[in-house]
Amino acid sequence: MRYALGVEYDGGDFQGWQRLEKPGAPVHTPSVQSTLEAALAAVANAPIDTVCAGRTDAGVHGQCQVVHFDTEVVRTPRGWTLGATANLPPSICVRWCVRVAEDFHARFSARARRYRYVLLNRAVRPALGRQLLSWERLPLDAAAMHRAAQALLGENDFSAFRTVHCQARHPMRELQSIAVNRQGEQVIVEVQANAFLHHMVRNIVGSLLLVGRGEQPEGWIAELLAGRDRTLAGPTAPPQGLVFVGPLYPAGWGLPDEVTLREA
Repeated sequence: MRYALGVEYDGGDFQGWQRLEKPGAPVHTPSVQSTLEAALAAVANAPIDTVCAGRTDAGVHGQCQVVHFDTEVVRTPRGWTLGATANLPPSICVRWCVRVAEDFHARFSARARRYRYVLLNRAVRPALGRQLLSWERLPLDAAAMHRAAQALLGENDFSAFRTVHCQARHPMRELQSIAVNRQGEQVIVEVQANAFLHHMVRNIVGSLLLVGRGEQPEGWIAELLAGRDRTLAGPTAPPQGLVFVGPLYPAGWGLPDEVTLREA
């Protein structure tokens, strides 16, 4: 039997999603994946291996990460949801569980993925919620950032916005939407693509910040994209402002609305 889970987590407590305990890392910095699998194993009384829709780095959060796992252990979806959450730390919860077809794949069945980056734009650093946003003290022109970002739409070579350690086979990605909006003291960047390169969103945000501060013109983002040179782009934005909102799947998989593509 194959199940899909919707998982929410505060990435600040973990070294990232992937079950890859770094050599020499303190024991109190596990991965989200290893922590989730231990909780599921406690419910199943058997080992559980999970596959996720998109890996996140240390400090990056997940609003609705989707994973799948296979098991012969009989539990209801509610049993998996409540049982796993009961065995998880406060920084992770399982939001829902759905039994899915055997050919469903959390990564390869997804048609899009969404990220949100939140900037607190004010002169004084935050005391509350600082683990869920990034602070920018200089005034930002969100409208200029939005206009500049539109040059990234479509299928493009995003070499200028990938880390040098990115292991993707090629740098081509289809950016389906990107919006920058101000909501009070917050500037929010929302991005959707078929897939993302390593650090792609954080590198885009880091470059857009230079436009928002007036240090670079709006057309600079298009020049970076065409130049395909990471060394010319802005710095990588901090991880704590980034949230993996979740993937999107065709309606036929029977998943909750928040991860299902809307028909045109």
